[in-house]
Amino acid sequence: MPERYAFGLFEADIKAGELRKNGKRVRIQGQPFRVLAVLLEHHGEVVSKEQIQKRLWGDNTTVDFDHSLGIAVNKLRDALGDSAENPRFIETLARRGYRFIAPVREIHAPYALKELPPGASSDLTAGPFLPASGPGSGIVSNVDGARAQQHQNPSRKDRRGFLQWSCSAAVICIVVIGTWFFRPAKVPLRISSVTHHGKVLATQLDIENFSAMAVEGGRIYFSQLEEGRPVLAEALTANGEVEDLRLPSEIAAPLICSISQDGSRLIVRSHLAREPEQPLWIVPALGGQAQRIGNVLAHDATWMPDGQHILYAAGNSLFLAREDGQEQRAFLALPGRAFWLRWSPDGKLLRFTVLDPETGAPSLWEYAASGGKLRRLLEGWSQPSAECCGNWTPDGHAYVFASTHDGSADIWELRRGILDHSPVRLTNGPLAYQSPVSGAKHIFFTGVDSRREMLMYSASAHRFLPLANNLASTALVEYSRDGQWVAWLNAADSTLWRSRADGTERLQLTIPSTPAISIFSMRWSPDNHSLALMARRAGGIWAIYLVDANGGNLQLVLKEDRGQADPNWSPDGSTIVFGRVPDIMGGESQPKAIFSVNLHTHVVEKVPGSDGLFSPRLSPDGRYLAALRPDQKTMMLYDFHTQHWVEMVDNGASDPVWASDSRSLYYQNFLEPGEPLYRLDIATGTAHKIATLADLQPAYASDYRLIALAPGDQPIVNTQSSSVNIYALNLKQGL
Repeated sequence: MPERYAFGLFEADIKAGELRKNGKRVRIQGQPFRVLAVLLEHHGEVVSKEQIQKRLWGDNTTVDFDHSLGIAVNKLRDALGDSAENPRFIETLARRGYRFIAPVREIHAPYALKELPPGASSDLTAGPFLPASGPGSGIVSNVDGARAQQHQNPSRKDRRGFLQWSCSAAVICIVVIGTWFFRPAKVPLRISSVTHHGKVLATQLDIENFSAMAVEGGRIYFSQLEEGRPVLAEALTANGEVEDLRLPSEIAAPLICSISQDGSRLIVRSHLAREPEQPLWIVPALGGQAQRIGNVLAHDATWMPDGQHILYAAGNSLFLAREDGQEQRAFLALPGRAFWLRWSPDGKLLRFTVLDPETGAPSLWEYAASGGKLRRLLEGWSQPSAECCGNWTPDGHAYVFASTHDGSADIWELRRGILDHSPVRLTNGPLAYQSPVSGAKHIFFTGVDSRREMLMYSASAHRFLPLANNLASTALVEYSRDGQWVAWLNAADSTLWRSRADGTERLQLTIPSTPAISIFSMRWSPDNHSLALMARRAGGIWAIYLVDANGGNLQLVLKEDRGQADPNWSPDGSTIVFGRVPDIMGGESQPKAIFSVNLHTHVVEKVPGSDGLFSPRLSPDGRYLAALRPDQKTMMLYDFHTQHWVEMVDNGASDPVWASDSRSLYYQNFLEPGEPLYRLDIATGTAHKIATLADLQPAYASDYRLIALAPGDQPIVNTQSSSVNIYALNLKQGL
């Protein structure tokens, strides 16, 4: 049997009897884990109850088998956040047995993979990773684990040698630092535009949308937006001429992971589905048949220095495989999800971006292949951490990366061997610069000139119109249930305001703070006296807060060590229904479900049958609860009267919003071209298309998202009218 199995965000270590999610241990008892081991061993197949009985209890053990197995399976589903009604992992087949239905990756690893605490360093030779010995046992070589130790009482000769070494090191440091600080001043860097159409896909860290580029000769490969969806394209560096690259239909919304050393092949993945791990594909750079990398599921990947193997990121770990997906094995455990895996040209250093599993903050990390050392770069350089997406220069002497530092999103240079806290800024606005990559003569990167606008769809005019009372330029808008009040988020300083719907009685509810408090969503209480916010402080996790409509401090509703999301008021205002943060905004080790908390007693209860669901929306009359499955293809509806869940949409749904009369539900289908808005009639289950991205013209928005409903149930969307192009600066001039 394989040593471990990986599925979704989970890893099951069969030998150790441990289950982990995003690298964190999940509590599970012995019998449920053994049931899981049997199902994983036969994943995709029906496993009869008799087979499980023989494996777990043997032929000579007398137990109440059906009862014991039922308890074990229920506990297993609790650990996985699964449910019998809406199974993601374990399917029950009446009178036949069980079947594990999720994609499974078998790992025959020569490494013993152990969990690393956030910020910890790892030495492959010290124990956390044990590479197999012998030729061909691993791709990255490591030094021998037995290292010579210094004596506790060194001799006089040793001390004299140490002093001589110290003096020499001091002189070298003085020379290096002096050369660094007193080097000649550079001439201002000249940035030139490569593309001009403004359709390049921008990076969005909050949804793990990493828009990478690859350079080969006079061509740049990148993703650009067409009708709201990413497509793969190439541009000529000489004149910026852009051409789309055709890909199989299975590779929807392609994002570039890496390019081979000879520049002939790209590794790409899809970002359309909301599953955290996706299939990887090898695409010929000059056109041709795309090849899937076996059964590998990952969120990023790169070629190994040998050009024959793939290093890919799945969950909180890195893995190795041949480029056909065979011989998968563990490589490195990490404190979060890794992206932008980049080997130095000499193959000695691997650098990558890690997203904090709770806050989503990016940071840069480095792994030294020769010594098996894992360490964090630039720790404490910015608060909170904001360093991301770096690439080596062709000579390997420097590493360029993006960082939002001191309020400006720019490209920075970190010289190899120079102190970590001495990066040099290469750009200085006025755009937000991202995703650097080095060519032979230039550094290429994207420049984002983003403009957001709140628009309202008018059914009478059959088009989108700007919101009145200066609300069109806000970052977030929410009307009270009776339509008398409106709250909004100021786009400039992230402060929260409220007023009457006609714009009178304006009041600022929060003051600017450094660093600012992030607010993702808000809901008016039924009596209009307060607002419930999904918010987080810098470096913290998403939680639910209350703020008085007349101003005051934010009040934490429920103190937990895990994220909370999407607050909904009950009709009487005594209870808040909430869900958990989706994996794409920061994974966590505990199962997801929908909960309610009584604001007076603080008692928390789970909504029956809501295991595995998120993004709850409680109808204004309190009868129905809408929620989504993790892939955002299916929207479920719970009737509190009948206490049953019903599937309402199965082809894509996100951001549901209830109509004021609770008879219909508005939502957006991001899987469909044009990302249309729909109104779902609850009584009949019929969905009526309202508008698409094309109806935003002449706004020429590149993307939009359903936010709320204005009085009269008119959909409000937050449009993004970004102009994103590829820019270049001269490599010889800048470095």
